[in-house]
Amino acid sequence: MRRKPKAPPAPLPQRAGIDPVRLRLPDDGRWATVRDHLVERLPALGAPRIDAMLAGGGIVGTDGPLAPDAPFAPGGYLWFYRPLATEVPVPFAVEVLYQDETVLVVDKPHFLSTTPRGRHVTETALVRLRRDLRLPTLSPAHRLDRLTAGVVMFVVRPEHRGAYQSLFQERQVRKEYEAIAPYVPGLGLPARVRNRIVKERGVIAAREVPGPPNSDSRIALIEHRDGLGRYRLVPVTGRTHQLRLHMSGLGIPILGDPVYPVVTDPPPDDFGRPLQLLARTLEFTDPVTGEHRRFVSRRTLGAWADHPAWSAGPGPAGG
Repeated sequence: MRRKPKAPPAPLPQRAGIDPVRLRLPDDGRWATVRDHLVERLPALGAPRIDAMLAGGGIVGTDGPLAPDAPFAPGGYLWFYRPLATEVPVPFAVEVLYQDETVLVVDKPHFLSTTPRGRHVTETALVRLRRDLRLPTLSPAHRLDRLTAGVVMFVVRPEHRGAYQSLFQERQVRKEYEAIAPYVPGLGLPARVRNRIVKERGVIAAREVPGPPNSDSRIALIEHRDGLGRYRLVPVTGRTHQLRLHMSGLGIPILGDPVYPVVTDPPPDDFGRPLQLLARTLEFTDPVTGEHRRFVSRRTLGAWADHPAWSAGPGPAGG
């Protein structure tokens, strides 16, 4: 199997914690110039903006800024700063739980994406932490859904990135979540939920389909009162929206979920009634130091602490 060539280092620095976009040109093609290729490849930018970026030296190759008529170079690399749309500020802080020379562990609030994706770029935990802590090489060891709060781990140095990311890919990390959902007497918990989940690109909700299971969750009731339950969720696998879909499938959808069982799609500035799902703990053997590590969120779920206040709308960052 032919390996892809290693990308050269970016000739452009980060801006406020955001890396420049890197593109690799196809190994073949009919384009006479880089400009022709970019106009076809990046229709969202549009020809006028691409022309302006080239004219201003804003698109850079390994040898410097590209001229507007730079010939197409098969397999070449180029970089540029993406035009950033105005984002609604997420009014909750990222709390640092632990930091050393290898890892940074934080307590992420609800509504803040872990890493840049789609319309969320500047308002992400990674960008905030790179900028505020002056850690330009910081990278995620894993990801936590934007609507879920709790413990997230980042890697400080590039040479350790693979070791920590492999922990999650190989399921060597014990994760425990907490959720608030309706209490249903006689549901038969604890339970193990295993099914096949499909998440299609561009579709908000994942769905269960027939076939061999690719998702596995353990769900238990911790306590209940006033028609609500506090649940412990332990994912064995890590499919997108797995815990949310499994809870909904049991007939106890997590409070504040805008997708399961019904997609409601609230506006981006609606920070009321956050999803009552919290990544409570991460536990593993450190691949660099060999130490046993256990990190615990300090956050509480608002619907359990004060359900009337949570139901009424926006509350404290704890959710």
